[in-house]
Amino acid sequence: WYRYLDFMDGEIRELLTNYGEIGGIWFDGWWDKPAADWRLEKTYKLIHDLQPAALIGNNHHRLPFEGEDFQMFEKDLPGGKTAEFNKDAQVGKLPLETCETINQAWGYNQNDHKFKSTRELVHYLVRAAGHNANFLLNVGPRPDGAIQPEFVERLREMGAWLGKNGDSIYGTREGPVPPRNWGVTTQKGQKVYVHILDLEDDVLALPRLPGKIAKASLVSGRAVEFNENKLGVMLKVDQALRDPLDTVVVLEMM
Repeated sequence: WYRYLDFMDGEIRELLTNYGEIGGIWFDGWWDKPAADWRLEKTYKLIHDLQPAALIGNNHHRLPFEGEDFQMFEKDLPGGKTAEFNKDAQVGKLPLETCETINQAWGYNQNDHKFKSTRELVHYLVRAAGHNANFLLNVGPRPDGAIQPEFVERLREMGAWLGKNGDSIYGTREGPVPPRNWGVTTQKGQKVYVHILDLEDDVLALPRLPGKIAKASLVSGRAVEFNENKLGVMLKVDQALRDPLDTVVVLEMM
């Protein structure tokens, strides 16, 4: 076993010394040998010595270990525990990431036609941001390296949505309102982004926010009617103005 670990560390050394700057190393857990001594401290030290800026993550579904730089959640939002292998997972204090597939498989599977819709994928992305997590979306290429058209279609549609709404995702952190059934909030600087994903009413009630609202608008710039008092905030967004994927209301705070 230890001979294998020496071999593995040798392969990691080759990757980290022969191919320029490496952004991160993503370990897929230890599910095949959960009781083994993986010598993580030694391997993590090797990585950080050779590539100090490389981020280390390990998909072991437990609280992070010393030397890891972020915590990942497979096919689940942080703290969600909807996937069986996450049932014992706790959210630690490191930066977070959630990873998901477009269909059901991580690799290419020509018989897997259970594709998530673009709406489902955008919601996953948005909810991950609202949980203060990065979103890693897997693409399993065909044997010839091509990306199947069902994936391309969804990625392009997600890209089009991000082209209009990217400011509400990129560089943001979780917002002042914790995730709710109707959606999430994200924040960047003095802007709070309210992501309305599933709301039948025309009015959304929010708790009191830190600071006062100077302006409320859709991403398009169209003004959103709001009422702010000591109990909280009421936003009025008619159904006719809703985006079928995610209606983003931008609150500019004083």
